[in-house]
Amino acid sequence: MTTLVRAGVGHLLTGRDGGVSAPPYDAWNLSDGVGDAPPAVARNRELLAERTGVPAARTAWMHQVHGTSVAGVGDRIDGPFEATDGLVTDRPGTALAVLVADCVPVLAADPVAGVVGVAHAGRRGAAAGILGRLLAALEDLGGSTGRTQVLLGPAICGRCYEVPDDLQDEVERQLPGSACRTADGTGGLDLRAGLAAQLAGLGVARWRVDPRCSREDGTLFSHRRMGGARTGRFAGVVWTAPEHTPADPGGPGATDVFAPPGGGGA
Repeated sequence: MTTLVRAGVGHLLTGRDGGVSAPPYDAWNLSDGVGDAPPAVARNRELLAERTGVPAARTAWMHQVHGTSVAGVGDRIDGPFEATDGLVTDRPGTALAVLVADCVPVLAADPVAGVVGVAHAGRRGAAAGILGRLLAALEDLGGSTGRTQVLLGPAICGRCYEVPDDLQDEVERQLPGSACRTADGTGGLDLRAGLAAQLAGLGVARWRVDPRCSREDGTLFSHRRMGGARTGRFAGVVWTAPEHTPADPGGPGATDVFAPPGGGGA
């Protein structure tokens, strides 16, 4: 797990290790809505702030509801954004966080305009269009979809995400490219494949997909791996540096802000 800052845009994908929560939330649970002890969550969020360099008071969280509401984050943050599944900001030194444990964490940035966003893309939100809403909200802040870069973070993969055939058909109609077969040969969903296809259709020139499956990778929290029992949530976080200055446009690929460690820029 590495904190990366490129072209004034930073991002971090957390995991289970490094926090203080007791089982079944061990150890770096960042959600205050799953039954974990509040002091442990508060300490875990302090540890996150140490990693990002953004004060906890300037990190925005959501109470996610599997919807498509996207909120703008300004100079004042008065607690979590209620009934919200996406956040955008143009304020330097402000971090946006999305919590997941199988759903897709979406991180987005236009480093030229200095705008960033996050979205919680579970089955319902992804099918209902949360990704398009996020990109539209970034454009409202001066971003350009053609310049925006997107990272689809760790999530349950198509090999593991089994669903009934009728549900698979319903989601495929709304999110083409998401239908797949599981490792057992049953009907499944690959939400990241569907979201990637949607990104191409929406005109996003650059995106990356973190290949990790949250169910298969024990360093990540997974609702399905736990059989629906209580577990923690890991986070995807994106921010602009306090001293952010617009990046050189250089076409759609100037600096690859979501390249993995050692990946450099384009």
